[in-house]
Amino acid sequence: ARRRFALVSIVAGPEAFPVPAGARFGVTEEGALLGRAPDPAFAEALLAAGKDALAAGRSRRLRLPASGGVPALEAFVEAVLPQPELLIVGAGHIAVPLARMAKSLDFRVVVLDDRAAFANPQRFPEADQVIAANIPATMKGYPLTSDTHLVLVTRGHQLDQEALKLAIHAPLGYIGMIGSKRRVRAVLDHLRRHGVPEERLAAVHAPIGLPIGAETPAEIAVSILAEIVAVRRADRRRSAR
Repeated sequence: ARRRFALVSIVAGPEAFPVPAGARFGVTEEGALLGRAPDPAFAEALLAAGKDALAAGRSRRLRLPASGGVPALEAFVEAVLPQPELLIVGAGHIAVPLARMAKSLDFRVVVLDDRAAFANPQRFPEADQVIAANIPATMKGYPLTSDTHLVLVTRGHQLDQEALKLAIHAPLGYIGMIGSKRRVRAVLDHLRRHGVPEERLAAVHAPIGLPIGAETPAEIAVSILAEIVAVRRADRRRSAR
């Protein structure tokens, strides 16, 4: 179902506590606890541990705090995450090396374009899914999640604008749009006039990619993927510093 899930395994704790080592509990990304906790305080500690792991996107061992008569327990929280997805909207010359390189970085690659001559398995043999269909109509029904990384590289700014308008409120892991500064400014101004708040506009990486002086399609693909990796690993890079 491509949903995030946290698995909390009790590693060690007092013998008298009714939850033994090896007991497991689940926490869904909606905040539901799976498994029977002996009391509300322990349930809250499990939920907090699961939510923290999902927010950070990584697993860790921790000590569940003692509170309300519940003793401190050692636990391992595993963040079970879907494979990161790269949704490439536009199947032009940049999309081809982008799909190929993204696959080598373990992304699930989806290509969407309204031109069957461009969006086909022969042109994108590495892609997990190639969709030749109306772009706005497909975007309306597409499941956009925090594990989706959206790249808008269509043949015209009108299509980019329509797709961005449909996706900008989704909890995407990354959203980037190709184009010159003038073209990007025009698209963002259009969305601003239609009531899109500034914090959502600020989440759009445009012009797309890290500024490495890229010129060829392959170099532009490198700059886009480098920016996506930087966004995905931002918390870890801050921790390392």
